Amino acid sequence: MLKIRVMGTKNDIAWFQKIIMRHPKIEVMELSELYSNKGTKQYYRAYAEIKKSNVKEK
Repeated sequence: MLKIRVMGTKNDIAWFQKIIMRHPKIEVMELSELYSNKGTKQYYRAYAEIKKSNVKEK
């Protein structure tokens, strides 16, 4: 299992979350809410727990 912290704008984080949710080799265990970064109103952070999915390629 991997624990990932993603930092960026709200749109960037949403874009990345969609990619990992749709990827056939990744199983998303948990996604956190967005948290504001101190000192800026533009950038946020979110956390994800993922693991390898047991999908076999053809």
